[in-house]
Amino acid sequence: MAVRERLSGNEAVAYAIKQINPDVMPAFPITPSTEIPQYVANYIANGEIDTEFIPVESEHSAMSATVGASAAGARALTATSSCGMALMWEELYVAASNRLPIVLALVNRALSGPININADHSDSMGARDSGWIQIYAESNQEVYDNFLQAFLIAEHKDVMLPVMVCQDGFITSHGVENILLVEDHLVKEFVGEREPEHYLLNPNETLAVGPYAVSCYYMETKRGQRQAMINARKVILEVAERFHAMTGRQYGFFEAYRLEDAEYAVVIIGSATGTCKAAIEQIRNTTGKKVGLLKIRVFRPFPEVEIAAALAHVKAVAILDRSEMFSATGGPLGAEVRAALYQAKGTAETVNYLYGLGGRDITVEDFCQVYENLEKIAKEHKITDMYEYIGLRK
Repeated sequence: MAVRERLSGNEAVAYAIKQINPDVMPAFPITPSTEIPQYVANYIANGEIDTEFIPVESEHSAMSATVGASAAGARALTATSSCGMALMWEELYVAASNRLPIVLALVNRALSGPININADHSDSMGARDSGWIQIYAESNQEVYDNFLQAFLIAEHKDVMLPVMVCQDGFITSHGVENILLVEDHLVKEFVGEREPEHYLLNPNETLAVGPYAVSCYYMETKRGQRQAMINARKVILEVAERFHAMTGRQYGFFEAYRLEDAEYAVVIIGSATGTCKAAIEQIRNTTGKKVGLLKIRVFRPFPEVEIAAALAHVKAVAILDRSEMFSATGGPLGAEVRAALYQAKGTAETVNYLYGLGGRDITVEDFCQVYENLEKIAKEHKITDMYEYIGLRK
């Protein structure tokens, strides 16, 4: 039987870490992820796990130590947010190019400036091309479930890439929800132990990690990373299937909500999905209009073909971004979903909106207006502004 509990998102991640009992966790505090290493440190101090906790002087050092531990064969992870991840920037690329199966608990927070400690996706979206797998959560339950699956994905021999498990700062990280925890013994059976085939401190073989690559070799390493990301698609689904067999909770690249018969759809990432679902139920119950939702769970590798297929039948699509790309044409999710639809020769009208920057609220009424706009766009085949902000003060 699953264990019923009430936990914040940060507590849920820390509890997953306790159940996994990784070898090493270097960390440096930053709002709103500070509680994760705090809870883990308490578990260690109380003798509940034997993870080696390394307090460091900065987030750059946190990721550097995590890279070193992983290269030495340890199961290693860290946690951070916002500017903390920005200070890790160099090491994000090092971790990915060295093919190290690190897991990062990222609590999404706006990047400065001006300084802001609330949720948006500018930190993770800024790192979207660093070579990390990225998995996002709508709820506390999902961030817990995603974290349990992350090491299995990262450590698969056909992948060997770091995984970023993302949740929205304060909205899920500090909000308390009822969740179902997997029993400890089942988690241990599911995750197992890391048994690396090669690692830095293996005395029986000589191995160079992170050497200087001249032009004759650098491109081939990038092609290898790309292949690993391609391989990750299959592995993510295989791990999700195993998780489903254990818990009954099913995951894929995305969740399609009331999308089967929908004429108008929203594509979104993260905690605002719940508000959108409430708007969908309100619209369907009061007007009968066929509206639906596609919630992206896996952003890297980007499930281009599957997204295009899921949206193939809709008349109009609104893609909502919680981060600026400063391309002056839209946001990162908008750019990639529109490219996927174009590649698939999709016929749906598409529009890109930005919302929730710096933690600004988005309401059921806002989503109802989005669906109303989509109906108008589908009828008139005219988009007045591809690049609007929801809730912007005039």
